[in-house]
Amino acid sequence: MTEPRRKKTDTMSEAELDAHHAKKMKMKKAARNKMISAKPVEHKGLVMINTGHGKGKTTAAMGLAIRAIGNGFPVHIIQFVKGVWPTGERKVLESFPDLCTIRAMGKGFSWETQDRQRDIQAARIAWDNALQAIQNPKNFLVILDEINIPLRYGHLKVEEIITALRNKPENLHVLLTGRNAPDALKDAADMVSEINPIKHHFRDGGVKAQLGIEY
Repeated sequence: MTEPRRKKTDTMSEAELDAHHAKKMKMKKAARNKMISAKPVEHKGLVMINTGHGKGKTTAAMGLAIRAIGNGFPVHIIQFVKGVWPTGERKVLESFPDLCTIRAMGKGFSWETQDRQRDIQAARIAWDNALQAIQNPKNFLVILDEINIPLRYGHLKVEEIITALRNKPENLHVLLTGRNAPDALKDAADMVSEINPIKHHFRDGGVKAQLGIEY
């Protein structure tokens, strides 16, 4: 069996490593500065998507909401699936009523409700409220939490959501979450992040949802 090839840095002294690192970081900084200076647009209202089958899509969205609130920007959150049961993030965000509106308008997961017409009606009411939030020029960020689920089941039309996003106020940011984001929606977005599961304590370890971790 052949030995692994040694890297050049393996034989360097500490002083040489420091000099090598400084040179490498200087080149990296120059390349990054060049990339940033080449960007023609400095500010733009973004359409963002958090999708994938991994845990953390809503968690990341709530972190973005907190970042916006921390900078004094108004946020409006519509939750399409989650019902009115209390969650830690809702308790925190509701403590900033001047900057954050969060509305849980879902009826729970479809396998819990087992009522298609009820789910369609809930999705429609939630979207009507979301559309008002999107059209409100006072909002900085609108989060449509789990909207991809009613889109997947055909409870809402993808074309209607895309049209609303194209006609949103120029500086408004919109974040849509939920697994199985439609391809057309991803094509219309400025940023798409996909969270993929490698290991999950519920699926792989039999650990139930826990207060402070899942809700």
